[in-house]
Amino acid sequence: MGKDNNPRRVADNEAMAKARMLRTSPQKLNLVAAMIRGKPVSKALTDLTFSKKRIAGDVRKCLQSAIANAENNHGLDVDELVVAEAWVGKNIVLKRGRPRARGRFGKIMKPFSELTIKVRQVEEQA
Repeated sequence: MGKDNNPRRVADNEAMAKARMLRTSPQKLNLVAAMIRGKPVSKALTDLTFSKKRIAGDVRKCLQSAIANAENNHGLDVDELVVAEAWVGKNIVLKRGRPRARGRFGKIMKPFSELTIKVRQVEEQA
């Protein structure tokens, strides 16, 4: 006699994972997210593993979380998963500063981002 379950925010053949408070600018994070959009998850994981970008490790963790959600929570086949969407959003910005010459103050902005990855199961074309 409890509350009804919340409706799913994604389709039946999709799963999603979010990473919040990633310490990088959204512009830099979007470069890494664009690298994996539309790829099969095995290829995307390989690309992230060997990427030289610092934030690629956090993107890889988020992608692994989305894969685990698909497998454990929604019963999807891991071998048929594709990164359907990967989008980046802004989060808070820490405002710091440093004294500069002639009584001025240099602003130092430390932005945070959030990443959402959605994986979808597609049947392989033989």
